[in-house]
Amino acid sequence: MSIKQSVLELFEENENVYLSGEEIAKKLFVSRNAVWKAVRDLKEDGYDISAVTNKGYCMNSNSGILSKQSVEKNLDKSRFDVNVYKVVDSTNTLAKELAEKGAKEGTVVIAEEQTAGKGRMGRIFYSPKGTGLYMSIVLRPGIRADEAVCITAMAAVCVAESIESVCDNKAEIKWVNDVYCNRKKVCGILTQGAVNFESGFFDYAIVGIGINVAEPPEGFPESISDIAGAVFKSINLKSDIKSVLAAEILNRFILYYDSFDKKTFLDEYKRRSFLIGEDILVVRANEMIPAKAVQITDNCGLVVEYENKTSEILTSGEVSIKIGRNK
Repeated sequence: MSIKQSVLELFEENENVYLSGEEIAKKLFVSRNAVWKAVRDLKEDGYDISAVTNKGYCMNSNSGILSKQSVEKNLDKSRFDVNVYKVVDSTNTLAKELAEKGAKEGTVVIAEEQTAGKGRMGRIFYSPKGTGLYMSIVLRPGIRADEAVCITAMAAVCVAESIESVCDNKAEIKWVNDVYCNRKKVCGILTQGAVNFESGFFDYAIVGIGINVAEPPEGFPESISDIAGAVFKSINLKSDIKSVLAAEILNRFILYYDSFDKKTFLDEYKRRSFLIGEDILVVRANEMIPAKAVQITDNCGLVVEYENKTSEILTSGEVSIKIGRNK
C-alpha cells in the first residue's frame, strides 16, 4: 500500500478528527515530509482536508470521494477485495484480466469513469465521469454456463433493492439485465466469463454493473436520451452516495450468492419484472419479431408467445417493448 493510501485509510478511520503530521508519521513509520506530500496529493484528488497550525490535518466525513475505504466502511462482510480507479477502459475488461491472473472470488473493480464501457450485444455503455457508478465482480461460481442468466437476474435484484434503499424511486426490471426507474433505464448489467469446454462449467464469471447515479450536466447523448434515466436528478458532490450504493449492492449480492442454488432472489425478480403481459419485439439479428411476454421461468428464462400462437423460452438475447412504454 502506498503512503498516500495509508494516510487516506488513517483519515477514513478518524473522520472529522485532527491528526498532527508527527502523529501520522509515527503511526505509519514515515517522515513528516512524506505525510505532507500524501496530504497534498489527496487534496489534489478532491478530498476535503483541512490543515490547521498546532492541530494538524482533518478530513471532512462528507468528502464525497469514491474510494476503497469509503466503500469498505459500508460493507457488512469483508469478503470483497475492493479496487477503485479514477478511470479505466472497462471494469469488465480489467476484472477479466485479473481473473485470468488468478484473482480470487470477490475481487471488485470500481471506476468513476470508463472510456470503453461494455454493453450487451457489443454496444458501448455510456460511462461519463462524475455521475455514474461502474463496477465488476469476479466470481468463481462452480455452475454451468447456461446458468449465467440467473447470475444476471440476481444482480438486477440486488441493484433494484439497493436503489430503493437510498432513494424514493421504485425500481423495476426489464428482462434480463436492465433496471428502470420512472420508465427510464438507469442500470445495465453484463455477465461474461470463461468456460471449461470439457465440463461446461465456468472457470470464472464477471458481473459488470453500470448505474447512472445522476444525470450528466450536459444531458445524455441523443442516441440514448429517449430511454436513459438516472437514480437522482443530480447529486451533491460532497455526498458519499456512490460509495453507499456500491456497498449496498455488494452486501445484497453476497447474501443472494451464498444461497444461489436456492434462487432466493427469484420471487423478487419476477415481482419487479414489468414485461409480463406486454406486447414486445424479440430482437434477432436484423429482425424484430412481435410477441407477448407471458412469464418468467424458475430458471430466469422469458416465456414468449408469438402471433402464430407458438411459444418459446428465451434464455438470452434482447427484447423491447412494442407499444405503450419506453424501450
